[in-house]
Amino acid sequence: MNQLPVQRASELSIDSAALTQWLVEGLWSEEAVGILGGEPKCCKSFLALDLAVSVASGAPCLRRFAVRRTGPVLLFPAEDSLVAVRRRLDGICSAAGVGFQSLPVEVITAPTLRLDTPKDRERLSNTVQARQPRLLILDPLIRLHRVDENDASQIAALLSYLRQLQRTFHVAVLVVHHARKDANATRPGQALRGSSELHGWGDSNLYMRRRGAQLTLSTEHRAAASQDHIPLQLTQNGSALALSVA
Repeated sequence: MNQLPVQRASELSIDSAALTQWLVEGLWSEEAVGILGGEPKCCKSFLALDLAVSVASGAPCLRRFAVRRTGPVLLFPAEDSLVAVRRRLDGICSAAGVGFQSLPVEVITAPTLRLDTPKDRERLSNTVQARQPRLLILDPLIRLHRVDENDASQIAALLSYLRQLQRTFHVAVLVVHHARKDANATRPGQALRGSSELHGWGDSNLYMRRRGAQLTLSTEHRAAASQDHIPLQLTQNGSALALSVA
């Protein structure tokens, strides 16, 4: 008789490798997929770039959160100009005391990337295989497809591809995504635009919120404790414009 394998619960592995391993302590678990979400104009891209600098250099993210695993970062900025991306990364490096010229952050310069097309999926997979990044950042999701974000089956297929990418190449995948406007009264994960598949997909999720001049960051993890209302501020010191914990 053909049966599924089973094992007594008390005999399951207690290997410490099964416990949460961090890429960035408290913010992003190793090889996690997830969403960095928030309403427009709440500095989501600044936080994504801060994570990029930290993972690539080993400098604490936001000058507070220790990096546990370093490695190259691959970034696709679908909205910001390459000039703006360079300027922001340079400023964050200055704030973090990191050398910009040697920073192993590579930027995909293609004008478009469509994750719902077989051709672009193949191109991205080949690029990840060739570059072997520790972290892949895609910013923002809305510019990366033409599917209906409210259709669970369509968005699930796109997220399934990114999960496959993570598992095949052991890369963490961070996707920047918009929250609905005026959703401050809603649980952060439920405030994301589109299907609830987006919230459920993430191993590590980060949420940015703005109330007046105050920015806050909340974290949510599948297998670790979360944090709420971490106060952030965007500060400028000379040419260095970067987020930090207030």
